[in-house]
Amino acid sequence: MIRLLISFLICTSLFSSCMKAEHADLIIHNAVIHSMDEKLTVYEAMAIRDGKIIELGPERQILNKYSADEFVDAGGKDIYPGFTDAHVHLLLAAKQRMGADLSQCKSLAQLVTDVEIYQQRNNQKIIVGQGWNEGAWRDNSLPTNERLNEVFPETPVCLFRNDGHTALVNEAMLQLAGINDQTQISSGEIMKKDGKLTGILTDEAMELVKKKLPVYSPQELKEKVIEIQNELLMYGITNVHDAGLEAADVEVMKELIDAGRLQINLYGMLLPTKENIQFARKHGVYEHKNLTIRSFKVFADGSLGGRGAYLKSTYSDDAHSHGHTTVSKEELDELVRLCQELRYQLNAHAIGDAAVKMVLDAYKNVSKTNPDHRWRIEHAQIVSPEDMPLFMQYGILPSVQPSHAVSDYLFAEKRLGAERLKGAYAYNSLLNTTGMIAIGTDYPIEDMNPFKTIYAACTRKNDKETPAGGFLPEEAISLDDCLRGMTVWAALAGFQEDRIGRLEAGMDATFAIFERKMNLSSSFQQNFSLHTYINGKEVYSAE
Repeated sequence: MIRLLISFLICTSLFSSCMKAEHADLIIHNAVIHSMDEKLTVYEAMAIRDGKIIELGPERQILNKYSADEFVDAGGKDIYPGFTDAHVHLLLAAKQRMGADLSQCKSLAQLVTDVEIYQQRNNQKIIVGQGWNEGAWRDNSLPTNERLNEVFPETPVCLFRNDGHTALVNEAMLQLAGINDQTQISSGEIMKKDGKLTGILTDEAMELVKKKLPVYSPQELKEKVIEIQNELLMYGITNVHDAGLEAADVEVMKELIDAGRLQINLYGMLLPTKENIQFARKHGVYEHKNLTIRSFKVFADGSLGGRGAYLKSTYSDDAHSHGHTTVSKEELDELVRLCQELRYQLNAHAIGDAAVKMVLDAYKNVSKTNPDHRWRIEHAQIVSPEDMPLFMQYGILPSVQPSHAVSDYLFAEKRLGAERLKGAYAYNSLLNTTGMIAIGTDYPIEDMNPFKTIYAACTRKNDKETPAGGFLPEEAISLDDCLRGMTVWAALAGFQEDRIGRLEAGMDATFAIFERKMNLSSSFQQNFSLHTYINGKEVYSAE
């Protein structure tokens, strides 16, 4: 009797094994898998082979159909496609990590103290720092350099504002860069007060200083890039659009990829320099494993905080200034022609309403020669109501960073006035107009944490729960649409929708298992990935 029972169990086991006619490398089960397809279908399990998803379905169906080398019980956790951050500055962030972090400064006095502490620890010949934001200070006027001159009379100091469009420099730095009260520039501003230089430089004026700053070695940059990558993976970010690369940066990334170290998918936008244009003409659409270069990034204006955003009417708190454009109409038109010729995407930074209109005018005819151009306006922070329909008419994708809304609310109305504010940070209006928006963090200008970005987009509040009631709450977007903006829509904005952004059969098995449910509780902003996968391989584990 015992022998018969053993034989029966063996036969049953063999029969069950034979019934599993297909083999997978990996099966994820006991999960809540958000496919992010058109219907937002949710599955319990998925089978993965050769880095691709081969099937999703009910738990029993997948487990009965497939044998596998590895089974992962997700413990009922949410799984989403790996997030795409549609606007980051990876190489800029790597460089900034080698300078003084001033993002926590609450006053000019604290800024100077923090720079002193940094210099005591690092003893730099030229001090570079970044991250200050006078909008968060009690006295929220732009600082001047008198105190820096006192503390650092001989050591050049260059401190970038958090938006990257304004810098505070001391007299030693001005002298090193050859800047005086007679220096002429075509755009940007060398600020003066009572005829004297204040040390504030914006946009093109900063380029004179940047030429004198330390140049970091490729190896130094590589180590910082990998450090940043590990943090991105911790948040479930597996794909990034780098908004401003040089041809030399491409080589750094390629070497990291070939060494097996850079695993995230990187979609790069070249800055339109002579060298980068030569690179694009030589290579065309450049693809190397998980690196793609097929776009240019152009700046049409500066930032709102530094009053460099190009406005149709003067600033409400500076009746003498419209801001400024950082590219001429002729230069922009020439870049449009180049991108059409090379079949490159063009992504234009435009914050002020005049800059947005200038870019829209330049983009006007591109759909006639390239219907699937997917050209973008990055930021689109202030859009005149009459210009909003042009996004849809010309087929232009808005690429927005919701954290800006809850960072800028402290000064936005002062800069714009109540009436013009109605067209500012209008993400819901842009979404309703175009049907999709790509969403990014703008790291390191803003926090890398995508859950703070999601919270800002959906509640119009920052991580301190301010402002009460939300900033322009009518422009909040839904959680589902925000997640689309960081998955399927962001993938489409980078011509990668056939591989990433959705969890479906045939797509890359690139996803994250998240610690917490996707909701809009305040604690949600501290969400993390438990396990992050790229092409079916685990690249991050919280364990």
